Amino acid sequence: MRRANLRDMNGPTSVARIICDESTARRLAAYLGESLDDEGSACAAFEGEDGRWQVAIHFRAAPDEAKLRDLVTVAVDGATADALTIENVGMADWVAQSLAGLKPVRAGPFIVHGAHDRSRLKPNDIGIEIEAALAFGTGHHGTTHGCLLAIADLGKRHRARRVLDVGTGTGVLAIAAARLLRTRVVAGDIDPVAIRAARANAQLNHSSSTITFIRAAGIGNHSITSKAPFDLIFANILLGPLTRLAIPLRKLAARGARIVLSGLLPDHANGVIAIYRAQGLSLERRIVLDGWVTLTMRRP
Repeated sequence: MRRANLRDMNGPTSVARIICDESTARRLAAYLGESLDDEGSACAAFEGEDGRWQVAIHFRAAPDEAKLRDLVTVAVDGATADALTIENVGMADWVAQSLAGLKPVRAGPFIVHGAHDRSRLKPNDIGIEIEAALAFGTGHHGTTHGCLLAIADLGKRHRARRVLDVGTGTGVLAIAAARLLRTRVVAGDIDPVAIRAARANAQLNHSSSTITFIRAAGIGNHSITSKAPFDLIFANILLGPLTRLAIPLRKLAARGARIVLSGLLPDHANGVIAIYRAQGLSLERRIVLDGWVTLTMRRP
């Protein structure tokens, strides 16, 4: 699941669901996630314990049903749009449903899982236990999954002593970096709900002593800049912020640092690469997963 604009929800919400095949679910999640980004929604595609795939779109307020069905028709077809269902759920139900039935996700050595799947871990797995909370980033969405794969790749060949996670959400990327790289991590987020959730997850994963969580409206906050330069930076956010942060992120990056960018559709990737290249960074790796792109940029 991708971090989304649901963090200030405090009442009943709506959820739209579509049961479909895997390829349709992934295509729909990517399309709807981008199309509905400004409408207080969160979209995820996942395989449930029963083996069926579904797309679930959670809304802060009741959605425009006609518009939603039109979007599904454009992305797939009318029959799929007709299969869409919408129901109202309470806050407790939404929190429970946001991870209910999700299978553990493997990304390199990492296994992102819920409490009910602890027993599935193998001796060499790096288990990251994440439970439902009002902050997103569980590894089930292509953006978070791509970042975890980038961490796994960098951990094999790059020594990072100082790490920054921009827009930490559940804290899953900060926890992954702290555990694999055995280093200290600074994790920032504008949302106090996300910070509370991330701190709780870090404690659950025995990583709270190595991660400093900071509530900050931007990366210019003194609590972040005073700890620069960073050898590794993650920014799993959205296209707009990623383009605006090119100069500030480059200033926070040490020489030879890697900056991992995610939250991009394939059509956006080349434009973002060009913007960061203008700041002297080069593209080191591109990961395309579930209709989303994760970029690893390197400062010479």
